[in-house]
Amino acid sequence: MKNGRQSRILVAGGAGFIGSHLCDALLETGAQIICIDNFRTGRMENLDRHRNEPRLQTIHADVIEPLPTSVRPDWIFNLACAASPPHYQADPIHTMMTSVVGTRNLLALAADTGARFVQASTSEIYGDPEVHPQTERYFGNVNPTGPRACYDEGKRAAEALCFDYRRAGRADVRVARIFNTYGPRMRADDGRVISNVITQALSGRDITLYGDGQQTRSFCYVDDLVRGLKALMEYEGEAPGPVNLGNPTEITVADLVRRVLKATGSRSRCINLPLPADDPRRRKPDTSLARQLLNWSATVPLHVGLSRTVRWFQETMPERPPARAAIMGEKVRIAEAPVLQNGAATRLEASSPSI
Repeated sequence: MKNGRQSRILVAGGAGFIGSHLCDALLETGAQIICIDNFRTGRMENLDRHRNEPRLQTIHADVIEPLPTSVRPDWIFNLACAASPPHYQADPIHTMMTSVVGTRNLLALAADTGARFVQASTSEIYGDPEVHPQTERYFGNVNPTGPRACYDEGKRAAEALCFDYRRAGRADVRVARIFNTYGPRMRADDGRVISNVITQALSGRDITLYGDGQQTRSFCYVDDLVRGLKALMEYEGEAPGPVNLGNPTEITVADLVRRVLKATGSRSRCINLPLPADDPRRRKPDTSLARQLLNWSATVPLHVGLSRTVRWFQETMPERPPARAAIMGEKVRIAEAPVLQNGAATRLEASSPSI
């Protein structure tokens, strides 16, 4: 395998949140990058800093369609797929086809060119888990017919394709199961809990807290995740099975809200809304395998990553009204009880991201 400085690297979904950060990191190695994106959820401005970079080629294309025959990469990262519930549920058939047909097209390209292939899978493979923390050996608890199935089952099918290609000796395949990731370039409308809470806090709106807020998540800063994806691609040992990539530090959603309120200085209130269908109650990766094989672990503390993410939203959000002052000097007490029960609020559809 050529080293990064010599490689031609295809990043499917390279204009997305994680994909664009991956393109940044790969360009720093001197590699030639081919970014393929259909721009349903990816944004060209995510790559603006490389507008005049001759080593970055951007192709507006959908991986479910035949790929350009001129693309001959050494490495392929497949991050193509809407990854937040409002976005992947907006066109569930396309979401499923992206995971199945799109992954098959990219695997066929890998088989044809001899490219090493990394599949961006997801913690949603585990569904609403009955095993905690989640290890790669756990098969999951997924609703195959619910509103999240287009993504959850699509990614499970994509993993099956990857390992079938590998067992057949047709491609050198690695699979990363990505847990909740956050950082600059998240979309304000993506329905992820961190972007929801930050944008609501900065605009002074009521913060939507789904359920009682005691469901847990484990948040990995995007720079850490990108390091993990690169390490998995560069790994030269015996090809592993799926590898969890995430931060094993587990907190409740209510605790996250409290931290965001502190980081933003917002006095927004919290209101409770029902949990979305099939929303996982707990999320925590067992990352022992990543530490053992890749010498990788998440290192950016949540307070540092949140500070960077809040700053980015502050700099990029449209003009907004000042945060609403607390009525009569009241304080937000999230851990004890929400301020409103089943109140009306601007609602983004879900509180948990996929990748």
